[in-house]
Amino acid sequence: MPELIDISPNKDSGVLKEILREGEGDECAPPGSKVRVHYTGTLTDGTKFDSSRDKNEPFEFDLGKGTVIKAWDIGVATMKKGEQAMLTCAPEYAYGKSGSPPTIPPDSTLKFDVEVISWKCEDLSPKGDGGIERSQIKAGEGVTFPNDGALVQVSLIGKYEGRDFDVRDVTFTVGEGSEQNVIAGIDIAIEKFKKGETSKLTIKSQYAFGTQGSEEFNIPPNATVEYVVTLNSFERAEESWALDTKERIEQAKIFKEKGTNYFKASKFTLAVKMYKKIIDYLGSQKDPKFREEMDGLILAANLNLSLCYLKMDDNFEAKDSATAALKIDPDNVKALFRKGQALLKLGEPKQAADHFAHCLQLDPGNTAAQSQQVLCAKTLKEQLQKEKKVYANMFDKFAKMDAQREEIEKKKEPNVMSSVGEWGKEDREREPSEFEKENPNILLLNGSGEFKDM
Repeated sequence: MPELIDISPNKDSGVLKEILREGEGDECAPPGSKVRVHYTGTLTDGTKFDSSRDKNEPFEFDLGKGTVIKAWDIGVATMKKGEQAMLTCAPEYAYGKSGSPPTIPPDSTLKFDVEVISWKCEDLSPKGDGGIERSQIKAGEGVTFPNDGALVQVSLIGKYEGRDFDVRDVTFTVGEGSEQNVIAGIDIAIEKFKKGETSKLTIKSQYAFGTQGSEEFNIPPNATVEYVVTLNSFERAEESWALDTKERIEQAKIFKEKGTNYFKASKFTLAVKMYKKIIDYLGSQKDPKFREEMDGLILAANLNLSLCYLKMDDNFEAKDSATAALKIDPDNVKALFRKGQALLKLGEPKQAADHFAHCLQLDPGNTAAQSQQVLCAKTLKEQLQKEKKVYANMFDKFAKMDAQREEIEKKKEPNVMSSVGEWGKEDREREPSEFEKENPNILLLNGSGEFKDM
């Protein structure tokens, strides 16, 4: 007789488990994973009310997220891959006093024959590409999570091919983990951790050490790594919605200073993040008392964003940021110059030249703008020469095609006309057609190729 185990958290016999078939290995599906199961649900009298087996289609759900009855979140979390078990679920762990009409009466104890087929770990990657997968080892406490800008203290154990390569305690600001040599996958995932949580993260190369690998940790290019991460403590950053306009301005000034420091250190991605925060914090504020100061900070943020993007060779973003700056100050020389640079790199020398000309109207001694104008003229000249060459080749090609077509037509119809406007003998001596006999006044060509009336 299989053993009946009380697996309810309070040991109140709310969820009883009877293993019908043992599973494989030692691991169970971790909370947050997407689990595929087969099941058959019956009342205590044996009446079947639902079955995935009858539909021949496994049921899939996110474990521990409250998308199924409590008994399932509790019971399936104890099951291994391939395991089959009978879960007996008291009403308070199933559909309670209301039941689920018409198939499940109120206050029903239910029995579920469940088989775990497989699971996929929780995907925390921003694009949902499986680049950061979490397998929870120990649940955290409370209901809050670190947010962007929070100060976190974590313990790390990095593993690659069974080797520990990064074992340390580290404190960093969420969103700026690279400052402490914390890879992007951890920096992103930590926002989904609760205090005290320990989880294993499987992190693909695009969120780890990329195509370069890590000489320091002896990690080759394009490597997938694992980290066991424990969030020991954190201090959430103040949310922007909780700040008044003056407080937002003070925070924006901090972001500006941090962005400038990152830019000087050639950490352009982090600099961009800081400058964008300025716009996020101030863009929605309408208080006229602070309008001039806020516009100055937003203008500086867009100017600096444009410069960062030029350094990163992201010329579309550079152009857009400079355009945003010009909406605030249409005669801003830096914005005009940087938009001109972006347009020139995007293959628009005429528009770029217009922006550099505007620069020189405002600042005639701007030697950088003068140099860029010369480069625009050179680029325009090269473009025109290329276009001429393309068109010349195109016309030559068309002329050859026309000549070939004429030659083919001549070969196809050698006896139609002996010369232009001159009919052959056969045409002059032929009998009139029935149509011509019935319509004697139609126009015909005479021997000289002219029309005549009959």
